[in-house]
Amino acid sequence: MTDLPLTPLTRIRRLPHHQVTDRAALYDIIDGALAATLAISRDGRPVALPVGIGRDGDDVLIHGSTGSDFFRRIAAGAPVCLTVTHLLGLKYARSLFDSSMRYRCAVVHGMASVVPPDDKESALLTLSEHLMPGRPAEVRPMTARELAATMVLRLPLAEASVKDNAGSAVEEDDDGEDRSVWAGTLPLRVVTGDPVTSAQTRPSTAIPASVRRAAERIAASGTA
Repeated sequence: MTDLPLTPLTRIRRLPHHQVTDRAALYDIIDGALAATLAISRDGRPVALPVGIGRDGDDVLIHGSTGSDFFRRIAAGAPVCLTVTHLLGLKYARSLFDSSMRYRCAVVHGMASVVPPDDKESALLTLSEHLMPGRPAEVRPMTARELAATMVLRLPLAEASVKDNAGSAVEEDDDGEDRSVWAGTLPLRVVTGDPVTSAQTRPSTAIPASVRRAAERIAASGTA
C-alpha cells in the first residue's frame, strides 16, 4: 500500500507534524464516516453540500439526484473537494488562544466520474451496505425508475491529505499560565438512540437486523 503523495493541494502547512501520509489512515477515516461535505465552485462562488459516502477500494462512492444541478456539474468535470471530519474532543487550555479541538480529518481533491448504468446498481448496493449494513437484503429490489433517477459518482482517493491530532498532548507548553485554572479535554463521540418505528409500520414488526448492525458499528467506533 503506497503512502499518500504530497502535492501543493495536500501538503499541510499549519501544524504539519499532524499530517499522516499512511493510506490506511485515510481509509480508516472514510470507513468510519457516514457523511462528508462535498464542495465545488459554481459560477464563481463556493458551494458545499452534505452527502452520504461509502468507500469502494481506492474510490469514494457518492449518490444524488440526476436532476441536481450540483451533481450534473460534477459529472461534467467540475473539480471537487470532499472533507470528512471525526470530532473527538474539545481541548480546554488555560487561554482561549491555545484552546482547540481533537479530531481526525481527511480532505480529498479530484474529479469524479459517473458510474455507468450497468454498474450503478452494484455501486448503490455497496454504498447501502456501508450506510445500513444488511438493509438491501431486507427490502425490495431497486426499480428501473429509481435507478434512472439516481446518479452515482466515483471519486478516486489519489490526491488526499490526512490530519490527525487526536493523540497529541492535552496541553502545549504553558509556562507562566495559572495552574489553578482547569485544563483538559472533553471527549466527544457519536451515539445512537433507540430505534423509532414509523407510524406506517405494523406495531408487531420486529426491529430488523440491519438497524442493530448499524447501531453496533457506531457504538464500536464512536464516529459517523
